Amino acid sequence: MHRISDEQRRTRLGRRHLLAPSVRADSPVAAADAVVALHATDAATVFLAACARLTAPSVAAVERSLYEDVALVRLLSMRHTLFAISAELAPYVDASTARSIAVKERRTLVSHLAEDSNRLDETWLAEAEEAVLAALAMRGSATGSQLSADVPALKTKITIFPGKKYETVQGVATRVIRLLAADCRIRRDRPRGSWTSSQFRWTASDPWPALPVAEARAEIARRWLLSYGPATEADLKWWTGWTLGSVRKALADVGAEEVRLDEGTGYVAPGDTAPEPPVEPWAALLPALDPSAMAWDDRGFHFTADHRAELFDRAGNIGPTVWWNGQIIGGWAQRSDGEIVWRLLADAGGEATAAIEAQASRLRSWVGEARITPRFRTPMERELTA
Repeated sequence: MHRISDEQRRTRLGRRHLLAPSVRADSPVAAADAVVALHATDAATVFLAACARLTAPSVAAVERSLYEDVALVRLLSMRHTLFAISAELAPYVDASTARSIAVKERRTLVSHLAEDSNRLDETWLAEAEEAVLAALAMRGSATGSQLSADVPALKTKITIFPGKKYETVQGVATRVIRLLAADCRIRRDRPRGSWTSSQFRWTASDPWPALPVAEARAEIARRWLLSYGPATEADLKWWTGWTLGSVRKALADVGAEEVRLDEGTGYVAPGDTAPEPPVEPWAALLPALDPSAMAWDDRGFHFTADHRAELFDRAGNIGPTVWWNGQIIGGWAQRSDGEIVWRLLADAGGEATAAIEAQASRLRSWVGEARITPRFRTPMERELTA
């Protein structure tokens, strides 16, 4: 069995994730495809993760890809999480993962509607959705508040889990809009405010073409292995949220090859066993939830477990990280005056320090007047901004 060392895995990460300066991308779409998908739960992460991988970082270029060209799209998909994905790959993500999530979301809401004292049903929901689409057709794009003003049904409140000790009353507006987005009948448009805002407007969209689930999962597994392999079944299961059976079938369908790792057995895409060409020494300041930090269940080849308490929140979300040659060695934050500050958890030497400072300056130069506070704050990020 071919052996791929941890050092080789870190080299692959630097090259394939476009983090070494010599391999950076020319477009946000290329940056997203390099890591399969960009985390989009935090609006700023999409921009920070893409620009970290661009030869010429540009907020305008990312906005153009998202809102004008619609070459990047946001989908509720892997692990029930929002991702930004290239329009080329979106049908595969939709068929492999997002469709089943949308079905579960709808089933859950219909169940809650039926349990409420108003006894609302699928017919009521369908009429509310059609009214939202009609309102968007009139407006072109609208915020959730504007849609609620246009569609009286969205002002409806229902009791969730009636009679239980955790009974609560919720408005349906967010749930109905979320369903339409999950079904790809609407999409997130430009937000109110700056690029760091999550107060999105909504606009009409068309569902993606249907693909066979097995074909879609095999394609996602193939692309994921090219970006993140070698990796284990557990890694792919964690990243996708699929069942172990679905993971194993996708790996078999794509013809994944087994390789020996420093710890156990992993898989690579067919024929992808050759040594990775080296890249120059590189540093990177990556945002909270960046794909390079979040893609594996076992991150031991690039992350020291002793540093977890400072760099992760209690729910398992990683904060802003400092990288040196494929390893996470510290964290960073932006203070209220715009200064980018960072702290290392391991001594990496003078060359690393100089490279990290250069990346901090690069980040400052394109972020400009924007202020970035991660949605999921970690102990180190809070400490650095205190």
